[in-house]
Amino acid sequence: MAKDKIVYVCTECGADYVKSYGKCPACGAWNSMVQQHVAPQVTNALSHAMSNTNNTPKLITEVETLAEHRIDTHCEEFNRVLGGGIVEGSLTLLGGEPGIGKSTLALQVALQMKGMRVLYASGEESVNQIKMRANRLGEMLSECYLLSETNLDNILSQAQTLKPQLLVIDSIQTILSNNVEGGIAGSVSQIRECASLLLTYAKTSGVPVLIVGHITKEGSLAGPKQLEHIVDTVLQFEGDRQNLYRLLRAHKNRFGSTNEIGLFEMCGDGLREVVNPSELLLSHHAEPLSGVAVAAAVEGVRPLMVEVQALVSTAAYGTPQRSATGFDTRRMNMLLAVLERRVGFKLAQKDVFLNLAGGIRVVDPALDLAVAVAVLSSNLDIAVDEHTALVGEIGLSGELRSVARIEQRINEASRLGFHRIVIPSNSNVKNIDKQATIEVVKANKIEEVLRLLLQ
Repeated sequence: MAKDKIVYVCTECGADYVKSYGKCPACGAWNSMVQQHVAPQVTNALSHAMSNTNNTPKLITEVETLAEHRIDTHCEEFNRVLGGGIVEGSLTLLGGEPGIGKSTLALQVALQMKGMRVLYASGEESVNQIKMRANRLGEMLSECYLLSETNLDNILSQAQTLKPQLLVIDSIQTILSNNVEGGIAGSVSQIRECASLLLTYAKTSGVPVLIVGHITKEGSLAGPKQLEHIVDTVLQFEGDRQNLYRLLRAHKNRFGSTNEIGLFEMCGDGLREVVNPSELLLSHHAEPLSGVAVAAAVEGVRPLMVEVQALVSTAAYGTPQRSATGFDTRRMNMLLAVLERRVGFKLAQKDVFLNLAGGIRVVDPALDLAVAVAVLSSNLDIAVDEHTALVGEIGLSGELRSVARIEQRINEASRLGFHRIVIPSNSNVKNIDKQATIEVVKANKIEEVLRLLLQ
């Protein structure tokens, strides 16, 4: 019999070597080598299924185009991010922070697959724990089978017997395969082998597989980078556990766009889809407040009206504080420098705190104008008209630069009852809804906007 081979695997990138290095030659990470015992390759039915001795190259014009058959998950926000539903034979990875609701979303999708047979395999919870959580989620529409198992070979054996129409693995870091001896669950070699076996099962059986994955303290998916390359779709579940709202983003999607987002609200009975997020992200104040401005943002291809809140106060200590929630702190510091150098506001000795209402994180550069106006509104203690929306990226010389999807932003602001929207003067506005009743004001520089709103 062949003996086990010892290799040294980098925990950061998954590259393996015959000897250990202090610094990984592939990714440059220090002290990331771990010793692994690699057993001789074990052949099974799955490993033979993908092989085809008659496989020959085909001319691209002779290849028949097959329509992708998508399965409706009966969750509109989940379908939106996937591109219209989960594709048969696809392998989807769902990652997120601990306690953010990954398992809840996976189980909720499994239970809502109306009239379909689903196998939910968990290496983290017993079947009784899963059933208790399922009782809180409401009506069970699918024929859902629960399995508490950490051995992937047993899971795939049960799947071949049960023949489900969806397989859920919770999570990839808790299962292991007999093909890798000596490796513990969650190790680089185990994650790589388990992901490969699940990919083979999905492609040969046509059954879509949904994998739940952990993330590291840096926010990246735990395990080798190869895991993200193997799967067809990588979904990231984001949000602050102290807030109710959760964002679902696609970082990779072989069957659709990565521009869509899904918004959920965490409730006592599970995750509720947020159909109209703009209305929930806006606060209704009894009287005008300083330091508040509304931005017409776009996340993916979805317009969102986001309330930007700012507080500026004299620094109590020598070094002023800069803090931002939901917005890039480095970009906020850049905007503060532009306001001080180009507009003349002295903010160097001021504490500045910034917050996006609702606990969501937005990376759209069109928020620049709203951030600048909110900061100066708080500094001058002058309230901004609550019926005015702001759109625009601010350059280093204080000019307003155009942003994408300006028509969608204007239509969303009009739909929510805003009377006026300020946009960059070089914006090319063409297709505004005929029913839109909103004044569109164009501005070249940040000074023009400040004279308009803060007088």
